[in-house]
Amino acid sequence: MFESLLLNFLFLLIPVLIYLIFFEYKLHTYNKNILILLSSISMILCMALPIKLEIGFIFDLRYIPFIIVALFGGYKYCFPLYIVLNIYRFMIGGAGTLQSFLFSSVIFMVVPFFSKWFIEKNAKKRIFIAAFISIFTIIFYLSTLAAVLPAIGAEFWILTVNSVPTYAVVMVIIMILIEKIIDNINTSNSLLQSERLNVLSDLSASVSHEIRNPLTVTNGFLQLLNKSKTLTMEEKTYIEYALLELKRAENIVSDFLAFAKPQSENMIYSNLMEETEYVKNIITPYANMHQVDVQYSFNNSLFFKYDKNQIQQCLINLYKNGIEAMKGKGGILSIDVSEQKKAIKIKIKDNGVGMTKEEVLRLGNPYYSTKKEGTGLGMLVVYSTINKVNGKIQVDSEVGKGTTFTISIPI
Repeated sequence: MFESLLLNFLFLLIPVLIYLIFFEYKLHTYNKNILILLSSISMILCMALPIKLEIGFIFDLRYIPFIIVALFGGYKYCFPLYIVLNIYRFMIGGAGTLQSFLFSSVIFMVVPFFSKWFIEKNAKKRIFIAAFISIFTIIFYLSTLAAVLPAIGAEFWILTVNSVPTYAVVMVIIMILIEKIIDNINTSNSLLQSERLNVLSDLSASVSHEIRNPLTVTNGFLQLLNKSKTLTMEEKTYIEYALLELKRAENIVSDFLAFAKPQSENMIYSNLMEETEYVKNIITPYANMHQVDVQYSFNNSLFFKYDKNQIQQCLINLYKNGIEAMKGKGGILSIDVSEQKKAIKIKIKDNGVGMTKEEVLRLGNPYYSTKKEGTGLGMLVVYSTINKVNGKIQVDSEVGKGTTFTISIPI
């Protein structure tokens, strides 16, 4: 029994180990398909070589990968496992085939339903929830088995004592490994993003200051030249175009200066009330133009030090993006500032066009924008500003339903 238990445990480790070795830091679209394939192989191996008790009963750990994929992937990614599980079970045949089909159907209908709720939890809660569901699953299975047995004897209780703790312990171990992989990926992405923003901050500050000086001088000389009475109308038109292009160049330089490190003259110690209300007031007319209702609430008493101008620009970019996501149909832009466990939470929610998961993952990358006319610098400013106050940004979006930005700033 012990050997077959270790073998089943090894089968469950195969997808985790292969993903850890070959795919942990390679974010490809086929990764999920590979995980489904590996999980299917694990289930088949667990059913092919089950755990045999001396009393004659057998059980296996096929439902552990099934439950994990159902919780993390929902119905879409759980369905292939459901098909594979039942096809192979029918191929094995024997007593309990129909019972296995009915039981797996119930699990397939119920467990993925909690996927979105499960993903929103933190790592510790996800481990606990997965363990609880695995225990519930095996108890439910044993209950259905008890219903068809002519009598419940000592053998049944030996099976129960062996299977319930096994499912719980193995699920906890596998979930800890999975959460560790997720944490490694998130930490790596955060460090990469932070390093990229720091380099961009230093580079943009130095380059912008160097470019602004000759732009200012050129702008002054062109304005003086434009006042000359010896120029023809055509020549003055050329100068007007040149001045307009200089102004555009200065605006671009100003955008790059937003990536610079916080300026000492702009640093304040406050709780964001003045900044959030100011930005809400100046963005409201723009919202009214697009039939968007701005709902604002503030409930924060925590103070921290930040660059006032950069925070204002960050909020303007987020509010403006939310309003433009609802352009044409109108909607509600919800802004909520609150405090939670020594952290300031800023939640900005719209019910606009929404984004795909791939688009969400690319937010904050230089020159990437979901808008045709966008440059991507706006969101880069947002991520850069929040990074400077050691904050984190979580984006939840669904196509056709809207987007929610949740900013968490530790105090």
